[in-house]
Amino acid sequence: MRETIATVGPGRLGTALTDALRAAGLTVTGPHGRGFDGTGADVVLLCVPDAEIAAACACIAPGPLVGHCSGATGLDALAPHAAFGLHPLMTVTPAGARFSGAGCAIAGSDGAALRCATDLAAALGMDPFVVADGDRAAYHAAASIASNFLVTLEGAAERLAAAAGVPRSALAPLARAAFDNWAAVGAQEALTGPIARGDEATVALQREAIARTAPDLLALFDAMADATRALAGRVEAHA
Repeated sequence: MRETIATVGPGRLGTALTDALRAAGLTVTGPHGRGFDGTGADVVLLCVPDAEIAAACACIAPGPLVGHCSGATGLDALAPHAAFGLHPLMTVTPAGARFSGAGCAIAGSDGAALRCATDLAAALGMDPFVVADGDRAAYHAAASIASNFLVTLEGAAERLAAAAGVPRSALAPLARAAFDNWAAVGAQEALTGPIARGDEATVALQREAIARTAPDLLALFDAMADATRALAGRVEAHA
């Protein structure tokens, strides 16, 4: 790409994307503050919270192609500009992010905008896929479950293990293996454990232990146990 790209938003994502775009050899300015008007840029990429997209967009003078990095927000938030979406399917920590090899949800208000999003994803080494505006909330919910909710579940496991004197590190190989199995064969084939084999007596013992050591986790355990029974096809047997 020969265009000059301006990033807006000096937070984790804005900083990480700016660094990655520069490392890819693109001409980048920023990350600018949210009042940036787009001067000198052919493409403006908004790396701001979803609630701030419309306000940041309103500051940009007509001319540049404008994109956002939101997973759930449609392109209507960028009107009246020609617009695109670029949502890296990757977690960004204070240490940054590695975008190469990650998926990337893209969208474009026209062919040129979609090509820009595709080119930016490719420059960063990501695998782009188009997500329509009407499907973006469902897509982003899937991303949250796959990353944020997974960490929450591992946090619950960490607490229960600690109560038994077992370190978090002991659970990590098991968690990695379960994740790798899911990635390879899908949820139903990867499922193991007492619910999958119909051992409800063991599940009851687990529940009693949680009631004693971490009763605030019972609702989470019950919800996940019910969802696991449904995945394993054992709902009627439990009922």
